[in-house]
Amino acid sequence: AHTYHINSISVNSDYETYMSADDLRINLWNFEITNQSFSILCVSPSPSVQNVLETTRAWAAPHCALGFGFVSSKGTIRLCDMRTSALCDRHAKFFEEPEDPSNRSFFSEIISSISDVKFSHSGRYIMTRDYLTVKVWDLNMENRPIETYQVHDYLRSKLCSLYENDCIFDKFECVWNGSDSVIMTGSYNNFFRMFDRNTKRDVTLEASRENSKPRAILKPRKVCVGGKRRKDEISVDSLDFSKKILHTAWHPAENIIAVAATNNLYIFQDKVN
Repeated sequence: AHTYHINSISVNSDYETYMSADDLRINLWNFEITNQSFSILCVSPSPSVQNVLETTRAWAAPHCALGFGFVSSKGTIRLCDMRTSALCDRHAKFFEEPEDPSNRSFFSEIISSISDVKFSHSGRYIMTRDYLTVKVWDLNMENRPIETYQVHDYLRSKLCSLYENDCIFDKFECVWNGSDSVIMTGSYNNFFRMFDRNTKRDVTLEASRENSKPRAILKPRKVCVGGKRRKDEISVDSLDFSKKILHTAWHPAENIIAVAATNNLYIFQDKVN
């Protein structure tokens, strides 16, 4: 039922249906019917490159079996409601942050492409991950995010080399903790980042076999950009871009996280007394 690679699958809250999405189509399936699906959105490819870039990644709304959202490679978010129309070619809500013309560059459209999106457990917020940032959106405010977190801003000066080695197209995931108070997402050099929404503190941790002995405590890592490098810092020029954490997960009730780094899966737990 798909012409292109399936990039996302999301189970609806009725636990009877689920959605699958490729770059140009979103299909609705029933678990009991395996030989047919219903196309709820189809983006017709156009000869113009701009329209071809408008790709989709869909996810189900947590508190509404007939609600869903999808994001595009242009950094936009659309929420749709199948109760108003079976074919969701019109959106109920449209979220987009206006671009600052002074920051526009050759890479602007690539780094603004949304690689992951998650509803908060409360259902009030949406979190999106693009190449350099994590953004939190309030469902009641469509014109800009209420929070923006810089994941690895030190890579802005490296975008040209990241484009040449295709790293700029990496798709990082993001995840909420059980109370929606902390955000986690991955980076390079097997680093992963955590942002506390209440205290505004953030930390960089490393998932490696060397420091992942049982009951070992992870030490915060810092990246140095130019100038003198302190003993506990790593230079941005020393980062290993082949080591990347794209996939992350957080236990819904406990402070237990899982991060996937290359061919290793790491599971960490909050310090136990």
